[in-house]
Amino acid sequence: MSEEPLPSDGETEIHQLDEDTVARIAAGEVVERPASAVKELVENSLDAGASSVDVTVDGGGTELIRVADDGHGMGEADLRAAVREHTTSKIDGLEDLESGVATLGFRGEALHTIGSVSRLTIRSRPRDGEGAGTELVYEGGDVTSVEPTGCPAGTTVEVEDLFYNTPARRKFLKTTATEFAHVNRVVTRYALANPDVAVSLTHDGREVFATTGQGDLQAAVLAVYGREVASAMIPVEADGDELPPGPLESVSGLVSHPETNRSSRDYLATYVNGRAVTADAVREGIMGAYGTQLGGDRYPFVTLFLSVPGDAVDVNVHPRKREVRFDDDDAVRRQVDAAVESALLEHGLLRSRAPRGRSAPSEARVEPGVETGTPDYESATLEESTGDVTPTSGADGNESDPAATADDGTDDVPSTADPEPASTDTGVASRGGDASTERTLRPTATTSEPDESSTTAAEPNTDPARGTGSEATADSTATAASSSQPDSNPSHGSSSERDIGSGEERTFSAATEQRTLTGDAATGDEIEFDSLPSLRILGQLHDTYLVCETPAGLVLIDQHAADERVNYERLQDAFADDPTAQALAEPVELELTAAEAEAFTHYREALSRLGFYADRVDDRTVAVTTVPAVLEETLEPDRLRDVLTAFVDGDDEAGAETIDALADQFLGDLACYPSITGNTSLTEGSVIDLLEALDDCENPYSCPHGRPVLVEFDEAELEARFERDYPGHGS
Repeated sequence: MSEEPLPSDGETEIHQLDEDTVARIAAGEVVERPASAVKELVENSLDAGASSVDVTVDGGGTELIRVADDGHGMGEADLRAAVREHTTSKIDGLEDLESGVATLGFRGEALHTIGSVSRLTIRSRPRDGEGAGTELVYEGGDVTSVEPTGCPAGTTVEVEDLFYNTPARRKFLKTTATEFAHVNRVVTRYALANPDVAVSLTHDGREVFATTGQGDLQAAVLAVYGREVASAMIPVEADGDELPPGPLESVSGLVSHPETNRSSRDYLATYVNGRAVTADAVREGIMGAYGTQLGGDRYPFVTLFLSVPGDAVDVNVHPRKREVRFDDDDAVRRQVDAAVESALLEHGLLRSRAPRGRSAPSEARVEPGVETGTPDYESATLEESTGDVTPTSGADGNESDPAATADDGTDDVPSTADPEPASTDTGVASRGGDASTERTLRPTATTSEPDESSTTAAEPNTDPARGTGSEATADSTATAASSSQPDSNPSHGSSSERDIGSGEERTFSAATEQRTLTGDAATGDEIEFDSLPSLRILGQLHDTYLVCETPAGLVLIDQHAADERVNYERLQDAFADDPTAQALAEPVELELTAAEAEAFTHYREALSRLGFYADRVDDRTVAVTTVPAVLEETLEPDRLRDVLTAFVDGDDEAGAETIDALADQFLGDLACYPSITGNTSLTEGSVIDLLEALDDCENPYSCPHGRPVLVEFDEAELEARFERDYPGHGS
């Protein structure tokens, strides 16, 4: 069949867009918000060899953006060419692009696209030139005037009324505080990346921060984050043989003590060949190095520089050059992890590398070895439901220090903090009950002749050298289990990891005689709910998901999301009226970062709505006098920083602008902290309590952040996945 002829020009509906429309489409890709314009202009200043860059914004950047530098400047001819589309002095062609771009800018789009959606004025004079400079006015994509002007050497770019001619784009900008938070983040990143350049940021006439430009990275951190953070930073320096094999030539910079952290990843400043970028491999390497030293959703302060050959990284994968792509992400992750971990170890800031929410195998659980006779599996799988670290017994029966037996390579490193429990006293996992009478929900291996004596709770140890109470009970339980099994080598791991071909019968069944927190027998019978489907609890998957049978099929429940929903609705009830507030005996002064201090100015009323009352001491310090008291605990004063972050992030994600909406955003984040984490073993009683509390919720099917609480697989889906409808395999 022959192809149909193309329609003539008069018949087609496909046509060429006019230049103005093309320019505004391109502007939408490059200039997403005021911070995008600031980023492009600051990069131009740095590429111009500036030793000082002054950034001024009004109204979060929507009213005015001014970036002034003392770089090499431009003459009239260069200035006229600079505002044209796709004009640049930084690359000559594809060869330069593929060999690795050394400059921050290279696309030749910034001035043209910014000028397409604003009123743009550029004043510039060459550093080595004489006479007057040049002023060019560029409005809505057209050059309206070019004339001589008096100005200092360098370049000053003013952007007024951003998005004035694209009202839809302007309408979707967030609050002034949120837009400025993005501007602050951009300027901060480049100030830290260039400590030899004096960078200042001013908002609505008030200087937010200013670096000295003397080449001292620690001094730059002090300027933008404050003294408290700067004093907690430690150096990272690794290159050559100090790094595992991979594309990175060196990793250097500063990272904070684990105790100095925030709830936002905004303070993870990472650079590749001097360019501020985000890369999953780099972030995962950083967080992997900290391991369990950080709580869930907590992030350190990081200023980290990666040097990599140009041909091993692609910087041209994102319209705003935010992201880079490495040719070997896994190797980069390992190299960053090794470099940061080495610095933390050198300063004695790492302890056990146990997964969060439960101890490492060598610290928590006594796993029986395989021997002749009837092994005592029941007592071997007992765990304390509180999640406390239980001392283990070695093969010789002697008690050993869990920190000393952890296989993490940090035996000689002093511990700087105690391991955190799996959940706080507000979490479902620890709501009352006698730990000695509960068994973990995890299915256990059984034999046909169980040793009945193993189910008897161990008597409390009264030896003063070994402690009393719950600690003694845990010790005696561990000792009893190890005495029946000489081989308790931690390397054996869990029962699923041991040799299953040794002849012992192993079945998937619930642990016997489990009890609820009220002391009643937990039979594993189907439980009826009002909102949730009827469930029969089968066990836990990876100590994170509850596995339940329903009349229609199978349900997996995310225990953290479920508990988060329960805590969120309790917080909503607590804050329905004026929240209970606790006055502090003495005001607590908090030093804020530049971004936090600016957010405090805008969200002070919202803070008081939650029960946080604070007064400004100076530009970067506030004195907290009252804090909320919720869920039977009083929040720490320094949680005010997290509230500010939640306000800014919440507005960015959901467009929340009212005080009530901002408060609700924070309640969602607040509900996360006391909730059961993943990798936490639960008793059946705890699970029943959790499901009953979840069933009472107004919306039991999603967490406050929108993640699903449960995933259901009906019988039809299971049969389809197992191809039971295959011919000859029907039921």
